Amino acid sequence: MPASIAAAKAGATTGEWAAELRRAFGEFRGPTGVARAPSNRTDGLDPIREAVQAVSARLGRPLKFVVGKPGLDGHSNGAEQIAARARDCGMDITYDGIRLTPAEIVAKAADERAHVLGLSILSGSHMPLVTEVLAEMRRAGLDVPLIVGGIIPEEDAAELRASGVAAVYTPKDFELNRIMMDIVGLVDRPALAAE
Repeated sequence: MPASIAAAKAGATTGEWAAELRRAFGEFRGPTGVARAPSNRTDGLDPIREAVQAVSARLGRPLKFVVGKPGLDGHSNGAEQIAARARDCGMDITYDGIRLTPAEIVAKAADERAHVLGLSILSGSHMPLVTEVLAEMRRAGLDVPLIVGGIIPEEDAAELRASGVAAVYTPKDFELNRIMMDIVGLVDRPALAAE
């Protein structure tokens, strides 16, 4: 505490102080609520699981879906529902929780060799965050479908799709099984085009 008090009196910002603590001690990432084991809620999943298995066989490994929560959102329920349902459908899921930067999310997607990247943004900052994620994807050479979910006005959704986002989902899109089939279709599209 004495060092923290001295830093505050010297004019250090909370961000500077926290960055130094993270550098010295690391950063705790709390559990996400998305367990590895599938749930027992399997209603309607058989055809989706078959589709995931077929695409995974063509890919040569399980369909990899990275779900990211950028920005200052503190609410993760939607991201966790999507990640858990994708897991239950047989997708290989990575979801590391809330408050990640676009660079961290894209780096994770590149490291994990993701086939699709999904963002959940409820803070109203979808336009700048998606723009930054797309720029990071280009820098990383990550050419996979990007999907975005959140409270997004239709005119913004149209602009996001025009900028390269493959699909946009809002709270009115609550049929998780349909979303899962959409994801399979987005990943399988290059294979279908080659046939």
